[in-house]
Amino acid sequence: MKLQNKVAIVTGAATGIGKAIATAMAAEGASVVIDYVGDPTVANAAAQAIESAGGKSLAIAADVSNPAQVAQLFQKTVEAFGRLDILVNNAGLEYKHPFPEFPFDLWQKVIAVDLTGPFLCAQAAAQAMIRQAAGGRIINISSVHEDLPMPTNAPYCAAKGGLRMLMRTIAVELAPHKITVNNIAPGAIYTPIDADVESHPEIEAKLMAEIPLGRWGRPEEVAALAVFLASDAASYSTGSTFFIDGGMIRQAGSL
Repeated sequence: MKLQNKVAIVTGAATGIGKAIATAMAAEGASVVIDYVGDPTVANAAAQAIESAGGKSLAIAADVSNPAQVAQLFQKTVEAFGRLDILVNNAGLEYKHPFPEFPFDLWQKVIAVDLTGPFLCAQAAAQAMIRQAAGGRIINISSVHEDLPMPTNAPYCAAKGGLRMLMRTIAVELAPHKITVNNIAPGAIYTPIDADVESHPEIEAKLMAEIPLGRWGRPEEVAALAVFLASDAASYSTGSTFFIDGGMIRQAGSL
């Protein structure tokens, strides 16, 4: 198993890409903490599914934009499993509005969760990993929109662009501690939230036309990349963004 005896926190892991990553890491031997907000039912079900498959998992509620709750998340993780080896910053949200009318409170909320959250969690992870003196992995789930503009989504794009430079900077700072930091930048990955796009063939066709491979990606494909970056096989990779987008970043807007 690639992650045997490792301990991982995956934020926003009750559903979607986060759930796929938590499930894949558990299948590779990691003990996985599923961070979530709100109703615990879905997160507990995800943790139970991992346990039923023979893995180790624990659901912990924590708003990643809240420093006190982040501190509790990491404290409870170490109390439960004894250490921390892997952090996956996956939690995120977005709201779409034309820029001239974009509500300031929504700007603040997106930046708080999508950029401040990874800062707080990466900082807490780095502190734990440095204390352990055994290295570690920090993986941020970014987006093609760390590089690619998306009209009506200015705060999200700004947060992901900021996450790119946060990753690059702390990768250099943390390298002496054998802590690697990388981004995964998904393109169009199909989750239930995309059902509205799939139900409109003309909209989906336009999206597929921007993707050279001509299909949606799957959460499990993102999860496989996350497992690789968390494993010993990726010990020489740090400070980089790994795009998983079917070629979208190379073609978008060229048609």
